[in-house]
Amino acid sequence: MGRIRPTYIKRVAIELVNKYPQAFSRDFDANKEMVNALTDVSSVKMRNRIAGYVTRYLSRPEI
Repeated sequence: MGRIRPTYIKRVAIELVNKYPQAFSRDFDANKEMVNALTDVSSVKMRNRIAGYVTRYLSRPEI
């Protein structure tokens, strides 16, 4: 079983993807830089967790 992400990380990540759909891709490193540019997250750990969820969210197959 994997780790469960807090709701606030998911909420911020999905909001960023909906607001800037062309800015994000399936590349974690590129997403990290975009999260850093588009938000004022002060913690590197929080930035990485948001970027990781964005990557995972975009990698899901469309239903």
